[in-house]
Amino acid sequence: MDKNILLGHGSGGKMTHDLITDLFVKYFNNDILSPQTDSAIISINSGNLSFTTDSFVVDPIFFLGGDIGKLAIAGTVNDLAVSGAKPLYLSASFIIEEGFPVKDLEVIIRSMSEEAKKAGVKIVTGDTKVVNRGQCDKIFINTTGIGQLPDECKNIGIGTGIEPGDKIIINGTIGDHGMSIMAAREGINFSAEIESDCACLNLMIKKALNVSDKIKFMRDATRGGVATVLCELAEKRSFGIEIYEEAVPVRENVRGMCELLGFDPLYVANEGKVLMAVSGEDAEKVVNELKNDELGKDAAIIGEIVDEHHARAWLNTGIGGRRIIDMLAGEQLPRIC
Repeated sequence: MDKNILLGHGSGGKMTHDLITDLFVKYFNNDILSPQTDSAIISINSGNLSFTTDSFVVDPIFFLGGDIGKLAIAGTVNDLAVSGAKPLYLSASFIIEEGFPVKDLEVIIRSMSEEAKKAGVKIVTGDTKVVNRGQCDKIFINTTGIGQLPDECKNIGIGTGIEPGDKIIINGTIGDHGMSIMAAREGINFSAEIESDCACLNLMIKKALNVSDKIKFMRDATRGGVATVLCELAEKRSFGIEIYEEAVPVRENVRGMCELLGFDPLYVANEGKVLMAVSGEDAEKVVNELKNDELGKDAAIIGEIVDEHHARAWLNTGIGGRRIIDMLAGEQLPRIC
């Protein structure tokens, strides 16, 4: 354990994973927290609730395809949705720096309202704090969400039913959000602008769950990207994962920017992408259903669960090679969400 917190501890990769495991879980651990899924599952009066919280500190706060407000709604709604829950209610808390323009705050709040209405959720409580200049970078937002979780979806966040032959599906192109933030932050201009994929996925996910009861795992690929989700899924399991690089959808402008700056799209943040593990017999049906939704039009099967290299994820590269997919190590894109 490092003696001081570094930016890499917020990357969503191995340093974040180790910090959570070695410190937070050490002191907070209990039967509800121990699965370490995106949403906690709480049983109340013979029913199940999905409960999650997230904080948003993105820099810059406005970017092509969204802003910190839209991001705060989508991020929490998606954490509920990938657990198999129907998102219902959100809280919204703000830490605002003295001197922040009221007109910008109104834009952010309006954005949150519009995104919540699209997702069919209500913002029902919240809090506001104002701090002195220099004690906060413009505005930070925390959102907490509660959703209703059907019994048949209780294990989706954990993936207990996964077995060799299951397919790995993603609902579209990867790396859009991370590269959009980087372009806005650094003032990088491309002939085709890169737009964040920030969006609430709950309505699309509901359609997929309606056509198949063989969706065994879901996780949104945010900080740390697709690679980190795959590593966490494979970790300590009696199966391995194989991903086919040529099957992974990446926009050409995103790929070009990644190559220019030395990033691997598999590790770049997304805010509108869900990874699914689906039984082989239902995989094509789920992909086709996702493609009927605007947020899933580029959905694809990108890999499968295999009875090899247990607890490891491997990438079959476009040039015929193979390499291990590891968790993101250190800092890649700070303040991405």
